[in-house]
Amino acid sequence: MKIILGSQSNGRKRILAEMGFEFECMPADIDEKSIRDDNAEDLTLKLANAKADAILPRMKEKAILITSDQVVRWNNEIREKPENEGEAREFLKTLADYPVETVTAVVVVNTKTGERRSGVDIAKVYFKEISDKDVDKLIAEGKIFSWASAFCIDDPIIKKYVEKIEGERESIIGLPKKMSLELMAEIRN
Repeated sequence: MKIILGSQSNGRKRILAEMGFEFECMPADIDEKSIRDDNAEDLTLKLANAKADAILPRMKEKAILITSDQVVRWNNEIREKPENEGEAREFLKTLADYPVETVTAVVVVNTKTGERRSGVDIAKVYFKEISDKDVDKLIAEGKIFSWASAFCIDDPIIKKYVEKIEGERESIIGLPKKMSLELMAEIRN
C-alpha cells in the first residue's frame, strides 16, 4: 500500500527512506500555535493528530498516512521552534544546563480500513556548553529556526556539543523507527 509522509522535514524523509520505504510527502499546513497543551506528550499527540486530520480529506487514494510532531522538554519547560533570534540564543546557551528530552508523537492511519494508531517516544540528549562563536554561526545560518529548541543533532556545529544520547537517535531527529514500524504493523492490511 502507498505511504504518505505528512511532513516536509528532511530528517523525517531521510529516516523513512532509510527504513526502506518508498513514499510521497504531503504537508499538513496547520496552525500549530493554535493547538496548546501544558503536557508535552499530549501536545505532540494533538498536533500529530491534527496534521493527520488536515491531510486525510486531501488524499485521493488508499494509503498509509504517517504524521509526527516533536517538542523539546527542557527543565520541565516545553520548547518548540524559536520565534526570534533572542529566543534561539537563549535556547542554545542553556542546552547544557539540563538534559534535553525530545518528545515525539507519531500517528499512523490506514485510509483503507480507517484504523488509526499513535504513540509517543522520548529520548534524552546531554549537551556541553555551546560557545558564543558557534551560537552566532548557528543563528546566522538560520536553520535553527525550523528546529525544536533550536537544535538538530545532525548539524555539524551542534554535533560536536552532544555529550550523550539516551534513546533512539531517530526519535531525536523526529521519527522514531521502532515505534513507527510497530504502529505500521498494527494497521497494515
